[in-house]
Amino acid sequence: MLEPTQTEHRKVQRNQGLKRNTYAVKGTRLSFGDFGLKALEEGELTSRQLEAARVAINRYLKRAGKVWIRVFPDKPKTKTPAETRMGKGKGEPDHFVAPVQPGNVIFEVGGGAEEEEAREALRLGKHKLPIKTKFVVRPGFRAEER
Repeated sequence: MLEPTQTEHRKVQRNQGLKRNTYAVKGTRLSFGDFGLKALEEGELTSRQLEAARVAINRYLKRAGKVWIRVFPDKPKTKTPAETRMGKGKGEPDHFVAPVQPGNVIFEVGGGAEEEEAREALRLGKHKLPIKTKFVVRPGFRAEER
């Protein structure tokens, strides 16, 4: 599973919500592949969810294409032990999440995969994620086929 090898701070403060930009500024265009899965709402994707989606996509594609994961879970989430009384500080880091904004590309598929194969593979991967997503195609991809 995806996890940073070394972090500057073990625990991070909670985000107070998006202040200005409700739509992602960076990571909104396809960089590597011809097809992608783009987020339509904000949320946090755990490394387990990303791995489950990646496995589902790869199982369908087999060797027909290549998959790129465009988000990385680098934000630690803490958890206090069960049956612990209130107070006594913040808990220990439990897992990592990747914050996602609307417009962020989460997965890309390319490397020889046909559009119908990529569409079905990303549909299977989409069901493993807790946010709404949509299938996107690289601009100019269909024009090159003609």
